[in-house]
Amino acid sequence: MADITTVNPATGEDIKEYNYMSNDEVNKIVEASHQAFLEWRKTSHEERAKVIKSIGDTLKKYEEELSKLMTEERGKLYSQSKQEITLCKGICDYTAQQGVAALADDERDIENMKKGIVTYQPIGVIYGMQPWNFPAYQVFRYTIANLMAGNSILLKHAANVTGSGLLIEKIFHESDLPNDLFRTILIDHDQSEELIGNDKVRGVTLTGSDDAGRIVGQQAAKAIKKVVLELGSNDAFIVLEDADLDVAVETCTQARLTNNGETCVAAKRFIVVDSLYDEFRERIVEKFANVKAGDPMDKDSDIGPLARKDLQEKLHEQVEESVSKGATIAVGGKLPEGKGSFYPATILENVEKGQPAYDDELFGPVASLIRAKDQDDALRIANDSRYGLGGAIFSKDEEKAIRLARDEFDTGMVYINGYGLANPGLPFGGVKDSGHGREHGGFGIKEFVNIKALHVFAGQ
Repeated sequence: MADITTVNPATGEDIKEYNYMSNDEVNKIVEASHQAFLEWRKTSHEERAKVIKSIGDTLKKYEEELSKLMTEERGKLYSQSKQEITLCKGICDYTAQQGVAALADDERDIENMKKGIVTYQPIGVIYGMQPWNFPAYQVFRYTIANLMAGNSILLKHAANVTGSGLLIEKIFHESDLPNDLFRTILIDHDQSEELIGNDKVRGVTLTGSDDAGRIVGQQAAKAIKKVVLELGSNDAFIVLEDADLDVAVETCTQARLTNNGETCVAAKRFIVVDSLYDEFRERIVEKFANVKAGDPMDKDSDIGPLARKDLQEKLHEQVEESVSKGATIAVGGKLPEGKGSFYPATILENVEKGQPAYDDELFGPVASLIRAKDQDDALRIANDSRYGLGGAIFSKDEEKAIRLARDEFDTGMVYINGYGLANPGLPFGGVKDSGHGREHGGFGIKEFVNIKALHVFAGQ
């Protein structure tokens, strides 16, 4: 019996079977990765940038094949799979352009010294555990920055996108990158813990749930390894009384439903001030009611299936528990019959503390609609969460929105009068139970480097 069987969530049919690697095979891969790093670290930043660009160019050649496979394995709309490839190519191009300057030595005037130099040196093998919701982007996000920094990469991808993980490895291997600098490994949780403890592995990064983050964080701490954790969230999108309601309704709909709602920085709580609540509610409910769930390869589908049957069942349990504790369903909320793991676009109202819809992350097309008295109350509700990844503020007073976002919103990222998944030019990451560390924006490239201080004296 195979260790891993990938399943098409739109049909419920099996795609392919895979087996875990043996411990001996994994150890050989780690050793080869380390040896490749020892050579790669000697290459100039300029040489690395050229290789990074070649990865992006090779990725574009596989755009259609990888997009279709991601859609087949995890059920995202084909059009959004293609957008994901474009984002990954953008990460390669941005890193190739900006990486050389970002890693340049920083020379400083220091009292009683000839000079001080801060240099950013690679540390070795970086082990990444990545989720299924963005099968390509999650990989490129940590891989490209760390290759540019001079490290080598191991990837443990989510089991249900194993095919995508192996195709991504093929893409890297067909670029100008030496093969052993990027390897996809098929291992179980026990093997993963052993890998974290391996002396040749110098850094660990995880994108996943906060429960998974606690486990991996403890394993890395035990081995005294640097770790970056990008975890879940329950992002609040605040609609203030001076908001442009057309923009707020359109953006909130897109921000909740893109990628089937399976996005850590998706809009999950719509917090609307009292004066606009009724009109916003009427318009957003109508939007959600007209959303068509269907075959993710079909251009007429607005959302596809959730990535796995167990995820569909968990989401419905969270909805039902929220309702049993006082929430009401404005639209959706019924488990569909038939094949696949589809779930309708759903809005819950009367959402309060103690309900999963308020306290936890609902990973799918379910929004919580919450009425706030005013601006201060809206921000209080937004910050009343154990999570702090992203969020949004809608207001025609841009300066006020920027001030509130900067000074009062307890998250790592805030969107103002719009929404975007990620941008290579700005840092990505959160606070509280949403994890720690940053990717993108020049910060991710320095998460796994030795920030080394050189004290240069004049001598005699």
